[in-house]
Amino acid sequence: MSNNYDSKNTENTKYDAATGEDESVVILAASHKKGILRIIFSRFLIIALLLLLQIAIIAMVLIFFARNLHFFYAIYAVFAIVMVLYLFNCNMDSSAKLTWMFIIALLPIAGALFLAYTNSNIGHRKLKEFTLRSVGETMDELPQDRAVIDEIKSKDPQIPMIHSYVNHCGCFPIYKDNDVTYYPIGEQMFEAMLEELEKAKEFIFMEYFIVDEGYMTGRLLDVLIRKAKEGVDVRFMYDGMCEISTLPHNYCDLLKKNGISAKRYAPLAPFVSTHYNYRDHRKIMSIDGKVAFTGGINLADEYINHIVRFGHWKDVGIRVKGTAAQSFTLMFLQMWNIREQDRDYSAAHKGVDPAPGAAKATEGYIMPFCDNPLDSEKVAEGVYMSLLDDAVDYIYIMTPYMILDDELKTSLRNAAMRGADVKLILPGISDSKPAQALARTHYKSLMSAGVKIYEYTPGLVHAKVCISDDTKAVVGTINFDYRSLYHHFECGALLFDAPCIADIKRDFEDTLSKSEEMDLQKLRSHKASLLAGVLLKPFAPLM
Repeated sequence: MSNNYDSKNTENTKYDAATGEDESVVILAASHKKGILRIIFSRFLIIALLLLLQIAIIAMVLIFFARNLHFFYAIYAVFAIVMVLYLFNCNMDSSAKLTWMFIIALLPIAGALFLAYTNSNIGHRKLKEFTLRSVGETMDELPQDRAVIDEIKSKDPQIPMIHSYVNHCGCFPIYKDNDVTYYPIGEQMFEAMLEELEKAKEFIFMEYFIVDEGYMTGRLLDVLIRKAKEGVDVRFMYDGMCEISTLPHNYCDLLKKNGISAKRYAPLAPFVSTHYNYRDHRKIMSIDGKVAFTGGINLADEYINHIVRFGHWKDVGIRVKGTAAQSFTLMFLQMWNIREQDRDYSAAHKGVDPAPGAAKATEGYIMPFCDNPLDSEKVAEGVYMSLLDDAVDYIYIMTPYMILDDELKTSLRNAAMRGADVKLILPGISDSKPAQALARTHYKSLMSAGVKIYEYTPGLVHAKVCISDDTKAVVGTINFDYRSLYHHFECGALLFDAPCIADIKRDFEDTLSKSEEMDLQKLRSHKASLLAGVLLKPFAPLM
């Protein structure tokens, strides 16, 4: 296939063993060094050195005061006591309070100042202001059909209660009669994404946490660039941390040269800021306001098992066809417009009327929702805990990371102790040894309450799935850990009475058959991991 892309682009042709055909793979950036060499020979090294220089200056100032002005130590000690009192009286999670108290106990001066700095919002006050403005001005952008709420209320009053809770923080209508397809593996969802992209007529909006050039991204770019040339509004947004690991700092420019509007969320900058704690962990593809995808699948080859990094990569996602796609369009536009002066949300109203020949809607209900770490509510955790607290027969969960706060841990234990069948599947091979070590510190307490825990022996479970009583499920980007529940922008979909819930349950049971159930004896065999978890536990809320 011949393409007249920007002259700096390269097009690789790779043989697809599954189809027996050659496929076009677009590579925008020149090949770059990996690992430590990438850091040494990149812009990131300069930024990192400047950040370290600022930290060193702050540390030297603290040491100077501590050594030369001893009477100031008493002032700082009083300051530390004040900060501890502040912790007791603030709305922070109790586990996070213990972490900060531990730090202040070890380093009274530096710990108290670091806490004050963290809570000062230095470097992201404007970001918070702009984000809350973008959400606030769209609170009523998509109307809720009250007949749908009344209909659901007669079936399960808990769903309207969840809807009422999350709508304090955004615009999250519940829709009925959408076609929702569940994909139990990344490869299947990837092919569906390519198929739907080819049908785009008006716009393609994409927002991803991780983007790495290769086979997966290259095939997507092949379609995106062609669609941009056809006049389709193609917008691409990715998290700024990709600059450290996968993409060059000028990747947005490379996309723009090929007709794709592009932005980075929170790009790296050479100044110390609490801004870096908040990442855009969402995965959204919205096409013409009629079709949307979300789930755990980022744009990198391991997510579709084209390369092997941590054994078999088990990931899942959903495709939504129908009016519910508008919610994912609005989520994207809220992030896209954060720093825009002229904010346009009109695309969120596209796709209201189904196109001729569109897929027939199915029964059931769906509520797309997102979580914003810059407001005061833990929306994603609230949704998870609602399902846990209401589960009667069972609740099944797949998550790659399990770093729990007290509330979520209590909900898991309580669900099991009142008789619900609570099962968790976590990775057998993790992409984060510290995260796996911290997860295992919770096993004993959960198992003692009757929670059954399994580890996926073929590799990494990266799926974020929660299913309950054959009637409710959540699929999205939200892990059972502090970063997802407290520090990341996340998204997902709450499903109720949707036919695809049966598919989700079947997939869970299939994954369970390939997993090893943990018990105390097997847990004790991971001595090094358990020791690491014990040592890391005080810092869990910061990880």
